[in-house]
Amino acid sequence: ASFASYAFNKSHAAAYAIVAYQTAYLKCHYPCEFMAALLTSVLDNTDKVSGYIAECQRLGIKVLPPSCNESLLGFTVTNGDIRFGLLAVKNLGRGVINSLIKEREENGPYTSFYDFCSRLYGRDFNRRMLEALIKCGSLDNLGANRRQMLMTSERIIEILENEKKNYCRYSCYNT
Repeated sequence: ASFASYAFNKSHAAAYAIVAYQTAYLKCHYPCEFMAALLTSVLDNTDKVSGYIAECQRLGIKVLPPSCNESLLGFTVTNGDIRFGLLAVKNLGRGVINSLIKEREENGPYTSFYDFCSRLYGRDFNRRMLEALIKCGSLDNLGANRRQMLMTSERIIEILENEKKNYCRYSCYNT
């Protein structure tokens, strides 16, 4: 009688058993999709993300690093592997990520570090966001190493700011 006062009744136990069975089925038959959804559901919890990535490794599923040319907001399945979601990267907001993805979808993949910076400049683009993308490895496929990108990022931002000022001056004089 004392157990019944705080335990689930049979209907609750049956419902949880069904959910547990469905979850086990998905993990067994669709492990990549299941783990990608699970990782996306805990994006804000670094400890859980780390634990689930370890579980992916135990299952033989590769978790690929974030990529400015392939990643989406959440974790996604790519050729039997899981691609790291950009929302899991610290110091990146949803707006910046949406701008990055929209620009990539409209104008194709980013081809160089300068191309990336120039295409995103003016769209919630800032030094902290750029540094976070460099350090997490998202820009590794753009032809420069992380050290080079970190060292040149200040100069590239200056160049883009000057280009914007000159464009504004030029367009103001010609109107």
